Amino acid sequence: MLYFAYGSNLHHFQMKRRCKDCIFLKKINLKNFRLNFRSKYRAADIEPKKNSIVPGALFEISKSDEKKLDIYEDFPKLYKKHYFYYYGKKVMTYIMVKKSPFKFPTEKYLNIVKRGYKDCGLDNKYLLKALSKG
Repeated sequence: MLYFAYGSNLHHFQMKRRCKDCIFLKKINLKNFRLNFRSKYRAADIEPKKNSIVPGALFEISKSDEKKLDIYEDFPKLYKKHYFYYYGKKVMTYIMVKKSPFKFPTEKYLNIVKRGYKDCGLDNKYLLKALSKG
């Protein structure tokens, strides 16, 4: 199955440790969404926003990888699954159930996300824009 990562799961080493079967395919942009950070975990989330994009990574994952991600993402309490189509192929990602106010991420978490942006060759201007809300 195809999975879209946009937060800490962009970090290749961490993602591989969590999902042993995962394969990074390429970087893609999710249109009409924007990146945010929220909840008591100060974690990444995405929300609909016209004319905005969220850069991320497309991974191929196995059923067992998906089960591990469900646990990591605290599905279905913290995150729910969101599906979209990319060139006719169904892609799964996670979005937060409760849209609480912006909370600046911890330094440790932010460093993992920044490393993930490097690993995937993403433009971090969207990350910086999301962080400038606070």
